[in-house]
Amino acid sequence: MSSPELLTSPPKLAPCVILIGMAGAGKSTVGSLLARELGWAFLDSDHVMEALYGARLQDITDAMDKESFLDVEAAVICSIRAHRTVIGTGGSVVYREAAMRHLAGLGCLVHLDVPLGVIEERIARNPERGLAIAPGQTLADIFYEREALYARWRQLHCLSQNRNARQCALWIRENLPPHILCHDSQGETSQP
Repeated sequence: MSSPELLTSPPKLAPCVILIGMAGAGKSTVGSLLARELGWAFLDSDHVMEALYGARLQDITDAMDKESFLDVEAAVICSIRAHRTVIGTGGSVVYREAAMRHLAGLGCLVHLDVPLGVIEERIARNPERGLAIAPGQTLADIFYEREALYARWRQLHCLSQNRNARQCALWIRENLPPHILCHDSQGETSQP
């Protein structure tokens, strides 16, 4: 392919796979593995925020109240333009309808569902992960608050309790709707 061809958009663009779920659910780890399996790019929206602010996500969340952070996160999400990309999102993305509608328009929303006990253990090991939490809220509060939001938006539900990250990535790949995977590298639809 010559470089001018790379500068023009293909006529039909392949959709993305978007991972949603709690902080500590493994979206970045599973997303990276899934992207490799598919031969696609991987984008972590938390890393995009860190790059824009030149700061760690924890420092960004500490500098804002929860609602302001959610507004900034939604603006970043709504600016994403991607194709053939696995996108790992921040756990709080589900609080903003505009962000979720934008993500749903990009492709298939996959809920990486991990039990609360596992989330608590993982966050305890990495308390600097940048959790959007209001004063007085507990991790259990936001876990249960978000459950219905994840269920509302997901198109695919990956229960990861008895699967490691690689098994989750393979399960997602095997269970993606056919229209997600039936695009070749030129963006043309091919037969599955």
